[in-house]
Amino acid sequence: MPAPVPHPASASAPLAPLVVTGLSVTYPDRTVLTGVDLLAPPGRRIGLVGENGAGKSTLLRAVAGRLPDRARTAGTVDAPTDLVLLGQEPPFRDRDTVAEVLALTLAPLRTAVADVERLAARLDTAEGAEAYGRALDLAVAHDAWDADRRATVAAARLGLDGLDPDRPVATLSGGQRTRLALATIMTTRPACLLLDEPTNHLDDGAIEVLTGFLRDLPGVVVLASHDRVLLDDVCTDLVDLDTGAFGTDGSGGRRFGGGWTAYERARADARRRWEESYEAQQEEIARLRAATRIGTGAIAHDRGPTDGDKYIYGFKGARVEQTLSRRKKDAQRRLEVVERQQVRKPPAPLRFRGDLTSAASGRLVQARDVVVDGRLRLPRLDLAAGEHLLVTGANGAGKSTLLGVLSGRLAPTSGSVDVTARTVRELTQDPDVREPARSAGTTYDDAVRDLPGAPSLRDLGLLHPREHRTPVRSLSVGQRRRLLLAVAIAASPDLLLLDEPTNHVSLALAGELEEALAAAPGGIVLASHDRWLRRRWEGPELGLAAWTG
Repeated sequence: MPAPVPHPASASAPLAPLVVTGLSVTYPDRTVLTGVDLLAPPGRRIGLVGENGAGKSTLLRAVAGRLPDRARTAGTVDAPTDLVLLGQEPPFRDRDTVAEVLALTLAPLRTAVADVERLAARLDTAEGAEAYGRALDLAVAHDAWDADRRATVAAARLGLDGLDPDRPVATLSGGQRTRLALATIMTTRPACLLLDEPTNHLDDGAIEVLTGFLRDLPGVVVLASHDRVLLDDVCTDLVDLDTGAFGTDGSGGRRFGGGWTAYERARADARRRWEESYEAQQEEIARLRAATRIGTGAIAHDRGPTDGDKYIYGFKGARVEQTLSRRKKDAQRRLEVVERQQVRKPPAPLRFRGDLTSAASGRLVQARDVVVDGRLRLPRLDLAAGEHLLVTGANGAGKSTLLGVLSGRLAPTSGSVDVTARTVRELTQDPDVREPARSAGTTYDDAVRDLPGAPSLRDLGLLHPREHRTPVRSLSVGQRRRLLLAVAIAASPDLLLLDEPTNHVSLALAGELEEALAAAPGGIVLASHDRWLRRRWEGPELGLAAWTG
């Protein structure tokens, strides 16, 4: 897709809207988006929600003009020329240093200030005055005179001030790279900002900084996020890309004014009204169809006439036939109208129907003085059957390392770990699939082949049936995590280890997983940054401190 067409007013009004009309995106093996319309005025913060694979990331890349060559598009995108897309992987070169990234960010703003000062000497000509006006508009729109201070403040607030300026980007953690990208955005203050899962890898402090910045940004913000707290705290509107042509209510509605909590209630109410309307209309259709087949017995009893009443019987019989014919025609006409205007059947939602663990008894885990050099220090951990433990801590505190030690994937440097659970399964943050060319269904079937009584992939409800034949490499990150979660719980583990289980999954599935966690009879150790989940957690918590050497 070509780069977005600048909005006609963008030259004189830097804060122009983003207008997407009839956007469709198709790949050789699938269609991702069909006829999407989106209007995002300056000052509105639009959240994109929907099931994994609904096209949230694709829409952001299409608006930014960054789709791969194999993608085929239709429709139009009118966007401000000053547009920035921050994807799930920050766009820095590994060899760039922290100082070089910030210098490249500040360079155009410093140039804008220099242009204003240089062109101020040419105000005596119409051409010079016009050029000065353009340069001044650009500098004012980005508050360019304050850019260096903002860069310093942003770096400090995001915890980057302690980084060695000469440190290469390749040596930074995922959270540090994301914070560095946010620092550049907070410095440049773009007129149109597109964000794809911006809170991934961020701790609470960095998320609060991001939240405040987005609220204050005067331009357009469109973000795709599974962070339900962010959607509540930041978004003025939500657009659900998973509703299909008939929306959440059967009438095409897919946009909602408000955050996630209000939308979740409104969507449930709309779904209930849609289902009730469908059921009532189906009953009416069934009644009208029956009326078109009505016999004379429903109008008059078919009694034979007496000898002196044959004329009257014939006369009344004719009237009965006429009444019957009229009623059938009326029913047929009403049936045709109702069928033409009938409410579409609500599609069956994808729902998780599995059990996360099996029941167990006794002690599952006992760990003492566990150390993994440079990554984890854990004095003590005991986990009993049926106990659910939430592991929290800042980036680098060793949450993922702890799960790896408990699963046997990582060996501790020192200390003792005794895991007595019969079956242990782990869902990592970045699940690895050995043969990505194989279909999701085949991958699952092979993984559970030796597990007696394992549920089918369809029965678990984690992947839509249409995705079972999709090669794993063509699945979204969230769909791959769903697949690997299915493999993990198919074994009915006594102990389930979950690393950021709500990352990259749909908001609906995240809620269902939380309900399943509460009901799981086995042991669970769960590491999560998910603020929504943590605020509602009622079990024990283990807070890990960052490694200090």
